[in-house]
Amino acid sequence: MNIEKLIRQVPDFPKPGISFKDISPILANADAFSEILNQFSERIIKNQPIDAIIGIEARGFVLAAALAAKNNLGFIPMRKKGKLPPPTVSYSYALEYGQDTLELARPEKPMRVAIVDDVLAIGGTLGAAVELCRLAGHAVQSIAVLIDLRGLNSFKFKGAPVVSLLSY
Repeated sequence: MNIEKLIRQVPDFPKPGISFKDISPILANADAFSEILNQFSERIIKNQPIDAIIGIEARGFVLAAALAAKNNLGFIPMRKKGKLPPPTVSYSYALEYGQDTLELARPEKPMRVAIVDDVLAIGGTLGAAVELCRLAGHAVQSIAVLIDLRGLNSFKFKGAPVVSLLSY
């Protein structure tokens, strides 16, 4: 199945000059959605000790929660500041035009986790996600994204490119 053909290109969204990669058609297609979960399972979970999948708000939730359920693992949401009830662990990071903060629920015990998101663009959010996991005591085993916009980043995890199913 050619999953890439299902991605809808939306020009000038959310602002002029950006070509948004809409993954909604993949999620709406049961065969395509199942295929990406199978590929993620094979590439990031099969031979690694993982207790939970962390999904980054918001589209990362969809992929991470489904992947966690498929593999009988826990799901942990990583959200923007103020969206989770306390106690939380937070990490603030610089964006191209400002600053943002991510939060995780303070864990009862550290876990071995994989971080999953929809798109890797510049890498600031994924870098912050790794640091937040470290602050919370979690051991990040792997990172996976559906789409890696390699022309915009040189982000590496443990010295290697992030696992991605599609690259531009």
